[in-house]
Amino acid sequence: MPVKPRLSQNFLVDAHAARRIVAAMGDISDRTVLEIGSGRGAITQELAVRAARVVAVELDRELAADLRAQFHPQRVTIVAQDVLHFDFAAAAEAGRRLPVVGNLPYSITSPILLKLAASHAVLDFAVLMVQREVADRVSAAPGSRDFGLLSATMQMYGPVEPLFALPPSAFSPRPRVHSTVFRWRFALRFHELGVDEIGFLRFLRQTFTQKRKTLANNLRAAGLSQAAATSALAAAGIPPQARAEAVTIEAFAALWRELEQK
Repeated sequence: MPVKPRLSQNFLVDAHAARRIVAAMGDISDRTVLEIGSGRGAITQELAVRAARVVAVELDRELAADLRAQFHPQRVTIVAQDVLHFDFAAAAEAGRRLPVVGNLPYSITSPILLKLAASHAVLDFAVLMVQREVADRVSAAPGSRDFGLLSATMQMYGPVEPLFALPPSAFSPRPRVHSTVFRWRFALRFHELGVDEIGFLRFLRQTFTQKRKTLANNLRAAGLSQAAATSALAAAGIPPQARAEAVTIEAFAALWRELEQK
């Protein structure tokens, strides 16, 4: 079946890599696993052996039909749907959170990650393969050039751990970039840090509006007076000339709490 460029298809063809990805999920012998972007079934095949049940979401209806013919429906359920519209809660077992795995299309990686964050209540962890530059961003620590809004947002939903890299030769057709597999455990930090989820995420978007400007400038652009911005930064222990990329999540939370009191 020919590749469809509009779907950003780069199929995993390295069987050893597929085994490593599924092994990174740990013991899933009694779990229902959600797979994003099954493609030609390289990871699905490993999941079908190791997991109790697999729900595989594949946008390409022709590929979905091929997968249905390949796997027993009692073990692998193929859903031909855009994952951005998929109801994760409907796939979860009662009282158990879903493990997720997938080779994410490069073109919509960020929207899928945000969809997973929004579905956190029914998700346990995710082992995901993405473009290396995206993995560098989501796992970046404050103070590094890769730390930004996506980093801070994802890390508020739980720790991100890079696992291993894959070269272009692991895929067909070969992409022009390397890929990285990472594990994301859903362990929310909003309550721990004393912040409101919706309000704090809105605040993060404001602080990273113009990444190269100082945090104080971004606060003023959001409508805060210079005096109020300076005072709040000092109370949160953040240097007045700091940029958002240099500020820890804990310091962001302290700043948000300070501003909410005003």
